[in-house]
Amino acid sequence: MDAVFLDSQTFSDNISFALIKQQVTRLTCYATTTTAQIIERCQGADIIITNKVILTADILAQLPNLALICISATGYNNVDIAAAEKHNIAVTNVSGYADSSVAQYVLAQMLEYYQQSHHHNTNTTQGHWQQSDTFCYHGNAIAELAGKTLGIVGYGNLGKAVARLGDAFGMKVLISERVNNKTVRQGRVSFEQLLNQADIISLHCPQTPETVNLIDKSSLAKMKATAMLINTARGALVNSADLLVALTTQQIAYAVLDVLEQEPPAADHPLIMAIQEKSTESNHLNKLHNLKITAHIAWASTEAQQRLINLLSDNINAFKSGTRVNRLDRA
Repeated sequence: MDAVFLDSQTFSDNISFALIKQQVTRLTCYATTTTAQIIERCQGADIIITNKVILTADILAQLPNLALICISATGYNNVDIAAAEKHNIAVTNVSGYADSSVAQYVLAQMLEYYQQSHHHNTNTTQGHWQQSDTFCYHGNAIAELAGKTLGIVGYGNLGKAVARLGDAFGMKVLISERVNNKTVRQGRVSFEQLLNQADIISLHCPQTPETVNLIDKSSLAKMKATAMLINTARGALVNSADLLVALTTQQIAYAVLDVLEQEPPAADHPLIMAIQEKSTESNHLNKLHNLKITAHIAWASTEAQQRLINLLSDNINAFKSGTRVNRLDRA
């Protein structure tokens, strides 16, 4: 079976594709693929591996040899599943590979914010400690995670992994009920209660019509003025314009975003522009210091990336043996 990986650049250079190669006759990898290149590159392919390249019904209809689509991610909105079923094409995804990586990222952001380690290192590199009259130099305040309230929205594997780390640090963990649920299940709190009580809110829910703009002007107004927001889920969960206002006016204290509505974002995205210091002869605009944005890397520890590739190999092996593993289609 011939396999084509349409966007292998979504993985780091140190990740091995050896296990996938063992499952196929030939693996052809393209760093990136445009829509116009898909048909030419996939003609004759039995297997397509894609992370974010979109496979529409029209494209699938032009690939008669295609038997399996392996999505190298958990989300599958880039593949027309119904069209795949119509053409008897199996579709698989992967999940559970990034629990430790995402949880570690969230914990690292909380620790950096409350411990202020970068600030205190700067105090030394800039000579402040050396000039101190006492044995230590107090800069920004340090606060303990113990006793803080961690609110988790989305209690799947990722949310549970973050909750375990929060519990280990002595935090009070609140789990949000789904926004539109009229009843609150045991062990959970309403979304509004979580907004009101949490010191840190970490988002781990999927993007659905109900969760788009989950964090908007209304929900930000319910959060503590000292609250920290962390989004490692999907960019559309947070209304960027409303968040920018809340951070600029210090309605909330801090936000960390690993995702945005469009990825990669446009250079003039308002939140990107807000963290970039710009100056001209006529004016000087200071960057927003209570916002951090990273490039969708919370999932991407070396170990998590390799686990994902290994899971792709398992999916191909299962398909070859006639076993349904991680299948999204009903064919």
